[in-house]
Amino acid sequence: MRYSDEFLYNLRQNNPIEEVMSSYVHLKKQGRNYACVCPFHADKNPSCVVYTDTSSYYCFGCHAGGDVITFIKEIENMEFDEAVKLLADRAGMIIPERAGEDVSKAYKKARILEINREAANFYYLMLSKKEGIKGVMYFKQREIKPETVKKYGLGYAPDSWSALRDYMNSKGFSDEELIEARLCQRSEKGTVYDIFRDRVIFPISDVSKNVIAFGGRIIDGSGPKYLNSPETYVFNKSKNLFSFHFAKKSKPERIILAEGYMDVVALNQAGFENAVATLGTALTIEQATLIARNTSKKEVVVAYDSDGAGRAAAHRAIKIFAEADPDVTVRILDMQGAKDPDEYIRKFGEIRFKLLIENSQDAIHFELEKCKENLDLSKEADKAKFLKKAIYVLSEIPSPVDREVYVSKISEEHNISKDVIVSQITRIIASRKKAEKDLKWSGITARTINHFSSDDVNPDAKKYPKENKAECGILAYLFENPERFKDIYERIKPEDFITSFNKKVYSVFADRIQSTEYFTLSSLADEFSGAEMGKISEIMAKSQDITINENAINDFINVILSHTGNVSEIGDLTDDDFLTMVEKMKNNK
Repeated sequence: MRYSDEFLYNLRQNNPIEEVMSSYVHLKKQGRNYACVCPFHADKNPSCVVYTDTSSYYCFGCHAGGDVITFIKEIENMEFDEAVKLLADRAGMIIPERAGEDVSKAYKKARILEINREAANFYYLMLSKKEGIKGVMYFKQREIKPETVKKYGLGYAPDSWSALRDYMNSKGFSDEELIEARLCQRSEKGTVYDIFRDRVIFPISDVSKNVIAFGGRIIDGSGPKYLNSPETYVFNKSKNLFSFHFAKKSKPERIILAEGYMDVVALNQAGFENAVATLGTALTIEQATLIARNTSKKEVVVAYDSDGAGRAAAHRAIKIFAEADPDVTVRILDMQGAKDPDEYIRKFGEIRFKLLIENSQDAIHFELEKCKENLDLSKEADKAKFLKKAIYVLSEIPSPVDREVYVSKISEEHNISKDVIVSQITRIIASRKKAEKDLKWSGITARTINHFSSDDVNPDAKKYPKENKAECGILAYLFENPERFKDIYERIKPEDFITSFNKKVYSVFADRIQSTEYFTLSSLADEFSGAEMGKISEIMAKSQDITINENAINDFINVILSHTGNVSEIGDLTDDDFLTMVEKMKNNK
């Protein structure tokens, strides 16, 4: 999506990055810049720097970075256009007409949103027709109030192969558009038919309240219990959550993660607006990060079904949250007398459910209890099996204080020496650290272990370290001195660059610098992904530690143009090593 560079420049000027970021994180003055604890990873120390002169940010821990638009995209889990709209609204700016080669894609996205809005209206209106009596009776049976039905826009898809299609055709939407929106499908014979039939419908909305997809629950008959929209231009099921727009608006201390749409609707109706659910798939890292980021206490209550499958899913969720953000406190609901939150509230009421949340067990207790499954602890052999499993669980507790509490608890409950438990835990932790060290030495990057890497975006940098350093130097210099572009471009072209990512950045630089007088980091935000913007921000941030002048630029160009095509054996280069190497090259001429 292309906006004019002048508009993006003014958008950034009217949304100073330090002011916008201070709404989400605590900024501390650090010279002419600011520093903060990074909101995008489990950061203990302020590793994220906000550069006021370039209106950018960069985290030296996880390599997240970019401009104010990138920040809003990542922190709010928004698309580029949504982030622009949020910032424009914040600054009271009017968004101009958009232009460029991505207009076709933008039109499709807008059209699908329009289709979804009209389809949601159709499904909702069906509840007031005789064809929708089954849907009405279902919601009545589940004790869902009319105001809740209206709040969520719940509806019913008639038991018909073409009811939605016929209605949407009458509204001017073509069969091909309905297929692209994943509301209809074409059979092998060429007939276009409705995907959702004889199901109660749950519209899925994004944070801007746009309907982006649908979930359909079967009422009776054969077929899967839930049918969910496939992914489209506007819907990514791994990055969205059902009812998240309501949960986010409630500014929750904690978020309740339920298993199904009906659970969430029932929870919301009972006053728990902080409830969300995944979208027909297991919890993902993206969803866990989104949840953790939007709770003031960094606390999640997992309210999955109380059966075996639900407990297994809760076990997996604990692992996912630990991976997404180790600082998140995960609690597990133990719903005695009910299989899910919906049934529990209907049987015991919302006050009992609130008490259940307040007294929910933490994830460690849940995991330790899981270690007892299918074991008879009165038998020595089973007791030994339990202790082996429990010790492994304890070894994964990051806090030594928390670990000590549970070690004492296990020691007392099972009459086993604390020293024995501690020695076993120490051995497991030491073995784990050695394995991680061996992984690093075998060439697996830190991202495999810590989920962070500076090489994923530009893998060629490892093969050509000196050329990469030279290219980064040129890019950083041009960013600060765009008026020097013409002279440098006459000497080195994008095709001369060695690493593919830097080549792409230089090419886009060339296009933007020549076409606008408003060249800024925001000029690039619609061309690059969040990870790529982070890499560009890294180039800018690290360039501040070295002096790049005309002589340095000449050296950088010579390094690139003298490339022989051979893979370098030098390995990682520090900036000082690189500059020393350049001096040697000059002296050997």
